Amino acid sequence: MSTDPALLPAHALAALYARRALSPVEALKPVLERIARYNPWVNAFAVMNPRVAQAAGESEARWMAGRPLSPIDGVPATVKDLLDMAGFPTRRGSRTTPTTPASHDAPAVLGLKAAGAVIIGKTTTTEFGWKSPGDCPLHGITRNPWNQARTPGGSSSGAGAAAAAGFGALHIGTDAGGSIRIPAAWCGVVGFKPSFGRVPQWPLGAFANVAVAGPMTRDVRDAALMFGAMARHDLRDPFCLPDAARDWTAGLDAGVAGLRVAVVRRMGFAPPLDEAGEVALQRAAQALREAGATVEEASPELPDARAIFGRIWGVALTRLSATLTEEQRALLDAGMLDVAAREAGFTATDMMAAEALRIEAAHATALFHQRYDLAIAPTTPTGALLADAPTVDADRALHESWAPWTFTANLTRQPAITVPVGLDPDGMPRGVQVMAALYHDDLALRGAYALEQAAQAPSPALA
Repeated sequence: MSTDPALLPAHALAALYARRALSPVEALKPVLERIARYNPWVNAFAVMNPRVAQAAGESEARWMAGRPLSPIDGVPATVKDLLDMAGFPTRRGSRTTPTTPASHDAPAVLGLKAAGAVIIGKTTTTEFGWKSPGDCPLHGITRNPWNQARTPGGSSSGAGAAAAAGFGALHIGTDAGGSIRIPAAWCGVVGFKPSFGRVPQWPLGAFANVAVAGPMTRDVRDAALMFGAMARHDLRDPFCLPDAARDWTAGLDAGVAGLRVAVVRRMGFAPPLDEAGEVALQRAAQALREAGATVEEASPELPDARAIFGRIWGVALTRLSATLTEEQRALLDAGMLDVAAREAGFTATDMMAAEALRIEAAHATALFHQRYDLAIAPTTPTGALLADAPTVDADRALHESWAPWTFTANLTRQPAITVPVGLDPDGMPRGVQVMAALYHDDLALRGAYALEQAAQAPSPALA
């Protein structure tokens, strides 16, 4: 493990804080130095928090008094700019949004603050979180710290890039079709899309019925720690679970011996996968076999997830476009307008039919997980795409280049975690996602931790 505080996971920082070998103020300094050095080209931040040093100092005082608020007290963190953070505007990557500061924290942000995390700033997102390449009209192009010619992915583009670049240990992303898992996979970090309802959300975004907020971190243990701070009931969200707070790191190292694991190759259709992705998937399967799991190829009997998600995605963008003036629509990402125009004639009957198919997919997945404890699948069809490539034919890209392996878990609302398992021939990270049945987030974390320990993928680090 690196000795640079900027590259240490949250659990290692907390251990150092506890024995007074490092303070939150001392840990923040190298993070800010890395941001000053690399962010001019990475472009991970929408806005920085001018009170970050004060927050680190307050955390240091709590640790010195032996009264930390949580195991992530004093850990540098970021918030995706789709979530409200009091005192800062929520621009959503768009030139159409107001610059008025939010008056309240979103529930996930409130959870991190209550746990004492030191929030550095808000990270970039694709416009309204609509696509996977990491660019937006408001902030331009966010680049991958592994290779600045490549995209970090999106829509949690800044969060993924920040995690890989050492701009803090903990990063809030959101995921409506893969927007946590895709950038995590392309940036060589961990991305956790929890079960729908685990992490409360308010206000709801464009893709409210399939979207969740979740952790993006440098390892699985940190994701579990961060999840514990985020997964707290909040009455503002009428769909969040009323569960009591819990320690999601408990049982993390129980292993996968005796579990049944399916290697999934179909999502109601056969998503594309390049050779390097196949190598990563087979490596993950073998690692879990060697850890004692029974691993076999099997896929749930799903309807074609492309047709379901494409409709839900398209209608959400149509509705969003309809709320804007003609002058505002002229400022939108052109690809958004193309998708919105395609779905302009969509009827309420069509929407109900798509929702019925979504529920059918969720039912089929629930039955599948009665046989299999866990499922693994690729996270992306290829390695990270070029950062400067224009978006052409977004509908086709969604199903072939961006999210064919990820959006099904949003439809079924089950937990899914991507874990880095190695590098492709171009030296870029590849990830494999671990999925469990709805509300079995603990089992998904446990499987992801076992895979992480077995894979021992290279950690991202800029020189």
